[in-house]
Amino acid sequence: MTNKISADYLIIGSGAMGMAFADTLLTESDATIIIVDRFAKPGGHWNVAYPFVTLHQPSNFYGVSSRELSQGLKDKVGTNKGLGGLASGQNVLSYYDDVMRHQFLPSGRVEYFPMCDYKGNGTFENKLSGEVYKVTYKKLVDCTYLKTNVPSTHKPNFEVADDVNFMPLNNLPKLKEAADSYNVIGGGKTGIDALLWLLEMGVHPDKIQWVVSRDAWLLDRKNTQPTSEFFNSTMGAQAAQFESIANADSIEDMFNKLEESGYFVRIDKNTRPEMFHGATISQAELSALRQLKNIVRLGHVTKIEPNLITLKQGTVPTTPGTVHIDCSASALKDDLPPTLIFEGDVITPQMVRSYQPIFSASLIAHIEATFPDDNAAKNDVCGVVPLPNADIDYMKMTAAFMMNQYKWSQNPEIRDWLLTNRLDGFSKMVSEVDPEDTEKRDILKRLRSNAMPAAMKLQQFIAEVEGPEKKQVSPS
Repeated sequence: MTNKISADYLIIGSGAMGMAFADTLLTESDATIIIVDRFAKPGGHWNVAYPFVTLHQPSNFYGVSSRELSQGLKDKVGTNKGLGGLASGQNVLSYYDDVMRHQFLPSGRVEYFPMCDYKGNGTFENKLSGEVYKVTYKKLVDCTYLKTNVPSTHKPNFEVADDVNFMPLNNLPKLKEAADSYNVIGGGKTGIDALLWLLEMGVHPDKIQWVVSRDAWLLDRKNTQPTSEFFNSTMGAQAAQFESIANADSIEDMFNKLEESGYFVRIDKNTRPEMFHGATISQAELSALRQLKNIVRLGHVTKIEPNLITLKQGTVPTTPGTVHIDCSASALKDDLPPTLIFEGDVITPQMVRSYQPIFSASLIAHIEATFPDDNAAKNDVCGVVPLPNADIDYMKMTAAFMMNQYKWSQNPEIRDWLLTNRLDGFSKMVSEVDPEDTEKRDILKRLRSNAMPAAMKLQQFIAEVEGPEKKQVSPS
């Protein structure tokens, strides 16, 4: 027997984006909502994240707009000392559970179906009971599109011999005895987390090997703090970013200037990064990672045997007593087929602001709740900001976000909304600048005066890479 239910919106996924979308829709409309998720609790991939995972952006602007996550706390110890607190995975899961139980469900307008597989066409099945549900809805919100990967569910794309001590990052805290050495595979944020945890647990840097197929450009976390005391570093970094782009003579010169200005950082000053995923890092974390000397840069791993690691560009020895830690999963897929956010009766939340998927989902919900039912008009102010992978993807990502930001600044209603949305942070910071504060006013002047030249220069550089036929028109 199929259970027939109905709602205005059917949201697939109660991860961070699904929860942020539902929260804003619930706050700004009288819509009814059905949320379906395959996990037993809301929070998406946080349900299967590694035990010591934390946010790598300040908790101040994570979660849902209507409920604070961080309580405004700063870290007083550790490698994030002095910066906005980074919530642990356990904190994030508890937070989302509270939002669901104490806000969403008591509203009477949200129905939540955990432990269910969505089958398509408005149909889902409870994985435990086998009950099948058919939903009649006005709009479908697909929050599974970005397909977040986590180490515990990732299947490595290289061969591992049966007698190799190989594990996902999740299993590290389960080790019961010291290994000969620790081999961390993966140059992204997950790999960095594994290295920092091993160092924090007292493992000597010489006992750690790091396999890096591509070095990454990273963001200084101090420049991402959304509170007034960090105005000069946060907004100063934005101004420096636009200045660096506007004054660059070439793509290589642009990256050089971005690093010289402090917008970008890298772990190894002697290795040119080829990757950019938007990960943040503190200066203390940089110092810790620079203790590591055994770094393998021979491309991707192809095979691990008890005494040998084979990579695309060579081999390195290993030992049967080495623990190999898989951190090669990419958190977000970068090869997804392009799709509009608003298309027919389907909404596919994606990035509309660089580095901020949660804010993006909230803004998309606001546009859905307040704009006329015109998908073209909605998509016009919600242009997709593509996920970066290679270093040059930074240009397309930044250009797309700048176009969105320009359009929002021209819309008084969106402009006002940004000031009150907790997930934004930066708009309010700018609005509260004292007219007599010449230092902060000078930073804003630098930012605004370089925005248009930077946008034009980005389009020039993108055209050099992709060809003039793909060149876009900058806002004017």
